[in-house]
This record gives sequence, structure tokens and C-alpha cells, in this order.
Amino acid sequence: MSNISKAFENGKAFIPFITCGDPDLETTGKVVREMVKNGADLIELGIPFSDPTAEGPVIQGANIRALKGNVTTDKIFDFVRDLRKDVTVPMVFMTYANVVFSYDAEKFISTCKEIGIDGIILPDLPFEEKEEFQPICEKYDVDLISLIAPTSESRISMIAKEAKGFIYLVSSLGVTGTRSEIKTDLASISEVIRANTDVPCAIGFGISNPEQAAKMATISDGAIVGSAIIKILEANGRDSAGPVGEFVKAMKDAIR
Repeated sequence: MSNISKAFENGKAFIPFITCGDPDLETTGKVVREMVKNGADLIELGIPFSDPTAEGPVIQGANIRALKGNVTTDKIFDFVRDLRKDVTVPMVFMTYANVVFSYDAEKFISTCKEIGIDGIILPDLPFEEKEEFQPICEKYDVDLISLIAPTSESRISMIAKEAKGFIYLVSSLGVTGTRSEIKTDLASISEVIRANTDVPCAIGFGISNPEQAAKMATISDGAIVGSAIIKILEANGRDSAGPVGEFVKAMKDAIR
């Protein structure tokens, strides 16, 4: 069984996202530890990329700041090795196919296994092309996380049947970013997913406050939040750990 399943063992999961190296890796480490202390069940670590096509302006800004600070994939691997000395919750990388390709897919995924990364999310990898990475992920027991979007329609059941770790249900069309309201009929998509798999499903894209998180948790197994956390980092810089911890606690309390 996937280590990721641990995140969903105690009720609804809260899954925060953070870009590694924004504003620096030392701050990222402090923020991750504070998020775990305040109830985060699984951590999504973004590996910065120069052309993050799924991201809105907030997370794009985090990518730019991290890359300006000379963060590299190797530095992030070393950073995770250090995190794993005391952080035990499941962790996944979110990045882009090009990052994995350019590093060498086998080397990248085998290193994920070695340092304690439980899965990878590649938002620009179509389901039909996952064979590029799936066999290597299976070889090293790293879950390749599937995304299901409102546009997946007839493919929802097919993607769900083959899903590993957890399913990332994209709440709305477009890029990441906070939204005042989420109008997609996610309940019906969630029903199709549940009819086809026991793999947990968490909703992300656009969730920015406890009320939205609570609503999403009623129709799924958890809530994923990125841009709202990055905004706190943007405002507080190296002093972000405390404010992010408070935000995570409020979100986790809302979905309990």
C-alpha cells in the first residue's frame, strides 16, 4: 500500500503546497515543519521551473523568486534529505515533465525513492502519455499522481481506475490561484471517481479560505491549497513560518 494513504487515515486530509526555495530553502524548511506541526497531512513540494504552465501569477512569482535564488533540483534533493530527519508525513513533488526529463527520469525517480518522496505530480503530463514515467515510478515505488479536471469527462473513470497514491481533482478550468467561489459540479465528478476506485481524492486549485476548504472536504477526501500559502510567503518572506502555521491550523480545523 502507498505511504500516501497515511495522509487520509485520520479523516479529511489537508494538503498544503509550497515552492521550494521561495524565498530560500532555509525558510521552506521552517515553513514545512510549522505546517506539519499545525496539522498538514501531506506536503506538496514544488520544484521551480521557468515555464510553469499550470500556475497562475502567484505561484509563477514564487518560481521566479526561487530560481533567482539559484535553487536547483540537486539542492532540493539535499533539502528533502534533511527534512526527512524529522518530518514523517507523506511528501510529494509537484513539477513539470521537462524537469524530470532533463534530469534523467530514472535518476530523478530513483532519487525520490532514496530521499523519501512518496509521489510526483506532473500537471503537464497527459494521462495518455504517462507511460513515459509510469514504469519507472512503479519500479521505485513512487506514485505518479493522476489529475482529473472538469474537462476529463468520459476519461474520468479510466483515469480513476489506474490512479495511484491519491487523485488530484482540479476544481476549475484555468491555472492555479485563489478564487472567490468554485462553481464546478465537483460532486458528480467525485461520484464517478468513487465508483471506480478506492484511491483517495483531494480537490485543489482555487481554495483560499476555511469555508471553501470545508465545502470541498464534504465531497472529497481532502483539500489542497497553494496560492493562498504562497501569498503569505510573499507578504512575510523569511518570517513566514508562524503566519503559515496559523493559516494551516485554521484550514485543518475547518475540514475536521
